[in-house]
Amino acid sequence: MEILKNLKILYIDDEKLIREDAVEYLSFYCENVYEACDGNDGLKKYQEHKPDIIITDIKMPKQNGLDMIKQIRKNDKTTKIIVATAHLETSYLMDAIELGLVKYLVKPIMEDTLLQVLEKCTEDVVKEQSVFNISGGFAFDILNHTLFCNQEQIPLTKKELLFLELLIKNSNRAVKYDEFSNYVWDGYMSEDALRSIVREIRKKTTKESIKNISGIGYQVNLEK
Repeated sequence: MEILKNLKILYIDDEKLIREDAVEYLSFYCENVYEACDGNDGLKKYQEHKPDIIITDIKMPKQNGLDMIKQIRKNDKTTKIIVATAHLETSYLMDAIELGLVKYLVKPIMEDTLLQVLEKCTEDVVKEQSVFNISGGFAFDILNHTLFCNQEQIPLTKKELLFLELLIKNSNRAVKYDEFSNYVWDGYMSEDALRSIVREIRKKTTKESIKNISGIGYQVNLEK
């Protein structure tokens, strides 16, 4: 539940009272709850806030929920989506399954049921966001501080773990030498120590796993 508090939830429903009650309830568990009144508004809020979890009605004006989800799924296969509707129709259910939805809930939704689904979504989000695939078939679990290859754990020293953690937390850029010095060595780092740790991690993974950015530092090579 502590993790859920930091996630972003988008609730979409054209019925104002239902939407307001749902947002109020969700706000007890999550600090970042957004709302939208139809599929068009939902797409706009999705693009603006990039939520981790979407809860949406199906039958709405302007654009229905399934058409909105189809638009989202064109480029986003990972956001967790829950459909909440009063219309349990087979055609909707089949579409929902094909769109990779987490759950298809029938209104009125019991609070305990919704909370259970949110907990499942949170577990999935944490798992997906904490594991990073490194070039060469390796995976680093930043939450549990472990490196794996084909489900076999690769032993790392404390400094090697800190080094990889810093690289992955900043995977979109090169990490500078002074950042390694402060994060891994508490302020003092020799060039030999830095080269040695890079060399050891490359031995345990692959030479391509860490890129040397000349004159700046190093960058991890993550698989897309």
